[in-house]
Amino acid sequence: MVSPRRSKLSGEDATTLGSYGARTTWPSSFQIYQRGAASDGLSVVLRGHVILRNRVRNGRGFVPAVIIPGETFGVEGLSCNSVYITDAYASEETETIFISGAQFRAFVRENPSQAINIIGQLMSERAALLEKLHSMASQNVEQRLVASLKRLSCDRSFLGADGKLRLEVKHHRLLCEMVGATRESIALALTRLAGSGMAERKGMVFLFATRNLTDHISDDGMDSDGAIPLDSNSVRSQRTG
Repeated sequence: MVSPRRSKLSGEDATTLGSYGARTTWPSSFQIYQRGAASDGLSVVLRGHVILRNRVRNGRGFVPAVIIPGETFGVEGLSCNSVYITDAYASEETETIFISGAQFRAFVRENPSQAINIIGQLMSERAALLEKLHSMASQNVEQRLVASLKRLSCDRSFLGADGKLRLEVKHHRLLCEMVGATRESIALALTRLAGSGMAERKGMVFLFATRNLTDHISDDGMDSDGAIPLDSNSVRSQRTG
């Protein structure tokens, strides 16, 4: 399975886009917006991370995405008469930039070359969501868990001083909602990973070297670089076909 590359906005693009918006610092666990509320514009994470969550039933939820610095969320607001599709929470103290729809259109008019970069970022994030839908239908719990762990390892707040992903009990609910599995299934999968030597267990804490996660994903047939290998002949045939 091919995993699309998750890109991030460059510092230059984020700075220019940010000059058209307003910065806000959200406290930990603060709900930024709610599903069904009228939406406008888009936001970019500068620091911390934002969890997009859909409530399912009995207090359970599903997390389609964890947004880390350099990525966008709330892009439903770029559509006409739109509403938010998920709830959005600041999982820890998080800094974001909000750009209204009107200000984003001004940004596009006045910075066309950088606007192309922003649109490319939005398309990369859309591809990642499509890939997640594919994984939910085609992968087992352990495969989805490793992909989710790899995702969390991209956020420094989940890493220890040694650079390893540090997974604690408080993170289990988030993993359940990212993977789409029960706590029991997650616990069993984590135990199997520790037993295989992929993770180090210290009491209730699991430590993962990010390289081990990448290697495990590659062994399962997913491309760790997220690049689709196409030779020149296949490219030409697609263009002419």
